Amino acid sequence: MREQKNVFQFIDKPLLWTYVGLTLIGWIAIYAAVYNPQHQNLWDIQQNYGKQMVWIVSSWLIMMVLLSIHPRIYHQSGPLVYLISMAMGLAVAFLGREVNGARAWFELGSFRLQPAEFMKLSTAMMVAYFFANRPIRMDHFGSQIMAGLWLLIPVALLLLQKDTGSALVYASFVLVYYREGLSVNYLIYGLAIALLSVLTLWLGLNTMWVAIPVVLILYVVLAADSRKAFFNGLKLTIPAMVLVSGVGYAFDNILLAHQKQRILVLLGKVDDLRGAGYNVHQSLIAIGSGGFWGKGFLQGTQTKFDFVPEQSTDFIFCTIAEEYGFWGSMLLLSLFGFLLYRIFMIAERQPGTFGRVFGYSVGCIIFIHVTINIGMTLGLLPVIGIPLPMISYGGSSLWSFTAMIAILLRLDSGRMLGIR
Repeated sequence: MREQKNVFQFIDKPLLWTYVGLTLIGWIAIYAAVYNPQHQNLWDIQQNYGKQMVWIVSSWLIMMVLLSIHPRIYHQSGPLVYLISMAMGLAVAFLGREVNGARAWFELGSFRLQPAEFMKLSTAMMVAYFFANRPIRMDHFGSQIMAGLWLLIPVALLLLQKDTGSALVYASFVLVYYREGLSVNYLIYGLAIALLSVLTLWLGLNTMWVAIPVVLILYVVLAADSRKAFFNGLKLTIPAMVLVSGVGYAFDNILLAHQKQRILVLLGKVDDLRGAGYNVHQSLIAIGSGGFWGKGFLQGTQTKFDFVPEQSTDFIFCTIAEEYGFWGSMLLLSLFGFLLYRIFMIAERQPGTFGRVFGYSVGCIIFIHVTINIGMTLGLLPVIGIPLPMISYGGSSLWSFTAMIAILLRLDSGRMLGIR
């Protein structure tokens, strides 16, 4: 067994430096997004960029601590970490501070702590523990139910907090389960459900109630064996009718007013440039005005005059796109692409199930965060309010992603020491 001289000796340096680079890019982008000529000092903790520097330094300290812990502790602590974070998620739903309709934050002076961010980390650890400590066959219904349970609990707590954006992130674990043997049919079903849901919101429930039976009739008429086609089609038609009815009910009775409006704006059914569509409209102006080369650091007019709300958090990408243009945007996306490549490569080379599943969980969580966040700034996805990893302002998000990457790096360095 090899001897480790320091915590950085065997860790994956490309992943570490990519993470550090993204945090620093985020810091500069936040400085530009909320720039105040009266407070030009980067370290001014009265401003968001000063506070973010505190979060960055503290996250690096967290990284050092987590890299010093023996890998086997992570293998064994999944259930405890999961239980603690779920308890925090339940507590914040009743005791937390409400912001933008969601009760998801504990307020500590001028700082806020969002348990939802740590619930993602703990779920990744719990799922990895689940697969590593018992024989799991994802082609068996019992295993599928148990695997789904670890996701259902945090999703239910997030819906209780009215934080639907964070709840959607847990859909990424389907990709993790697929890597562990879940049938590709579930991915197809998921895409079909997404398609039917969008069509229901776009065309309306009454239209779908007519369209689905019409499709069934056409399928039966055109089939060689009409009797067999009818019964096979009925197996899909009934669940589809139930699904669209559920989507219609949820839209009318569960979603909040501002969430409904955002969806209607995205689908083009409502033109609300002064209301729900304002953020995305201004974001697209900022991105488009950046051109190929961008306007330059602190030269973005949309950024400078605060046209885009939440520009240091949910819409941080449009700040980068306006100031650095297409090339800066592509550089940022390339860095995220390289980060994900290293994470999945590390996951695949793990000798044990825990490290592999945890690595894939981390990669899939970051992937869906990047996809949704950038998608909503481009007007391709509804505005649901989730941060861009390592870039958006906020300590809870940065701490959580730092912990995910640090634990993965420690598990990988343990591989070099013969620790499974």
